[in-house]
Amino acid sequence: MIVDGIPEFAIVGHPNEGKSAVVSTLAEDDTVRVTPYPGETVACQTFPVVIDGMAIIRFIDTPGFQNPKKTVNWMKNYRADPGSILSAYLETHAGDPDFRDDFRLLEPIAGGAGVIYVVDGSRPVRNVDLAEMEILRLTGRPRMAVINCKEDETAYLERWKSEFRKNFNAVRVFNANKATYAERIELLESLKGIDQDWGPALERVISAFKEDWQQRNAMTAHIICDLLETSLDYSITRSFTETTNEKSLREKLRKEYASAIEKIEEKAHQKVRKLFKHNIFNYSLPAHSILNESLFSRKTWQFLGLSPRQLIAAAGMAGGAAGAVLDVAAAGLTFGIFTAIGGLLGAGWMGLGGGKRLARIKIKGLSLGGEQIQVGPIENIQFTYVLLDRALIYYSHIINWAHGRRDFPIEEHASKGTAKAGLTFEWNDRNRKTCQAFYTAVRGHDDRQRTSSRKALHEMLQEVLLGISRSDQRYGVIRKR
Repeated sequence: MIVDGIPEFAIVGHPNEGKSAVVSTLAEDDTVRVTPYPGETVACQTFPVVIDGMAIIRFIDTPGFQNPKKTVNWMKNYRADPGSILSAYLETHAGDPDFRDDFRLLEPIAGGAGVIYVVDGSRPVRNVDLAEMEILRLTGRPRMAVINCKEDETAYLERWKSEFRKNFNAVRVFNANKATYAERIELLESLKGIDQDWGPALERVISAFKEDWQQRNAMTAHIICDLLETSLDYSITRSFTETTNEKSLREKLRKEYASAIEKIEEKAHQKVRKLFKHNIFNYSLPAHSILNESLFSRKTWQFLGLSPRQLIAAAGMAGGAAGAVLDVAAAGLTFGIFTAIGGLLGAGWMGLGGGKRLARIKIKGLSLGGEQIQVGPIENIQFTYVLLDRALIYYSHIINWAHGRRDFPIEEHASKGTAKAGLTFEWNDRNRKTCQAFYTAVRGHDDRQRTSSRKALHEMLQEVLLGISRSDQRYGVIRKR
């Protein structure tokens, strides 16, 4: 049914086949109740997809078939106008507890909704499935069959497809627990073919989905630019006196600095999560994601921040005192002590080699006789790439975390497919120059240069984000050795 240009689809099938998960994933709505127990959906519930305050498509979650064999027998024995079969069925079985769920799931179809029939393709075809298919064929409504393979079992796929081709306008393999953005768009594209009259309305839906995705990517790029700008500018300054234990204060400020930067990053990631409508359930990162490591851990920098040459130099400096400098300024005695921070510091690691430093601790003279210690900002451009990689990896996890899932299997990404630690290491010279210009502008405090370089970085990030959303490549996974 298309009401005011808005298509409606009833998601139907046998209990515990994944109907609610399909609804949740297609509608990007994690309020849909999804459980492993059959019969949890007892009434129809409509979930609209809303973009810019307007519904563009509606998905109706329905109860599972209750008595399909009796229902199909009744329909086969119906001798009146075939176009009235649904209304006659509903009139005959209203209030009958033996047909309660069948009655409820057929109501929206009688009202004109299209049909998306969901089955668990990891099991064999049964006689009850054939009865359900025949019921839906007899409705005469536009219909698609979705094979929701909950597991990796593919032995029964061809039989399912063979049966579906006899009864449905389109067939699609679609795992609601793993579906990517690209796969959701492909399913909507397939829906266009189930009825010529529905094509224009569904084309508008697909265009709206793509435009909305571009807007979300643009907002994500802004969030990442804000993250970089804030982190690269951030510093902490504290006063101390002659009675202060300077070493203890420095160590405390290093930890405070690292914690503050990590909180800035966490807030940025949560903003991205909300953009992609993950609002209710706690998102669990894949078990082997590099994002499970802290921002300043050695493993994070080994995977995302350092070249092999820098790693060798860094390892040789472990435990040394390199990086300390003494500078006498005209205004008074000023000590500038340059060091690493966070997890790297705990190992006694003091620098990156090649004259590069992570952050600085600076002691300033005060006119009132006291002194200050300043920690930050970080002065190594590699920190920019580490933050970028982590933000892009988080984005790739979030957009591919289907709304219909309620867990993240521990071993899922550890052994299957291909994965790369990060993205920036394979960027071309143009992208790296864009990052370099942004870093230089932020560190140089040139407002005009900062504005222009941020615009260039934002445009470049939008291209990168779109590429990630169209790819099945996984990033940020630490392989077991």
